[in-house]
Amino acid sequence: MKIENNIEEFEFLGDDHIGTSSETPLRQDAFKLSNEEKIEIIKDDVRHIMETLGLDLTDDSLNGTPNRVAKMFVKEIFGGLDPKRKPSASTFDNKYKYGEMLVEKNITVYSTCEHHLLPIVGRAHIAYISNGSVVGLSKMNRIVDYYSKRPQVQERLTIQVVKELQDVLNTQDVACVIDAKHLCVNSRGIRDIESSTVTSEFGGKFKEESTRREFLDYIKLDTKF
Repeated sequence: MKIENNIEEFEFLGDDHIGTSSETPLRQDAFKLSNEEKIEIIKDDVRHIMETLGLDLTDDSLNGTPNRVAKMFVKEIFGGLDPKRKPSASTFDNKYKYGEMLVEKNITVYSTCEHHLLPIVGRAHIAYISNGSVVGLSKMNRIVDYYSKRPQVQERLTIQVVKELQDVLNTQDVACVIDAKHLCVNSRGIRDIESSTVTSEFGGKFKEESTRREFLDYIKLDTKF
């Protein structure tokens, strides 16, 4: 009975896309194996899944799929689990004394839902107000990419981006809004291809209505070149 109740709870969490932690759940031995060892293990697991589904892995089109998927998991779509890949975000003195809000909008988000391992695709919009330091614009994109490249829930991703920039810039005045489509909603379950999910995290001055409104107005701007 206890196992059945747990299964029902897990299904409920997954179907409703509810996260349980603001940090990515990792075991203490998460990095005991090398990437190459992980690829070999995952390759066998993927092969087993495909064979269980009845696929003929002697077919030329399918034969290399287990290895391709394993490499993709470890080195690409879940590469953000590896702390060695965390981008170095060097800061610089705000010598030009820019004291207004800086907004980086329409940052591409490619992530993976941790409940069904299906893609999350969307845009992130970030802003901060300098406390004496500034960060290179590309580093903001890289921070989003790093935390996206792991099994995620969108709420956690939004929080992690803000916390990282707060640490890097030594200021609480950071905000992030993410608008994304979840293929676990769009392609399975309810199969609603039109809906998207919006999450936000506001720190410091962005908790004030006027500052938050200014940020939200900026990201509505239609930038064309």
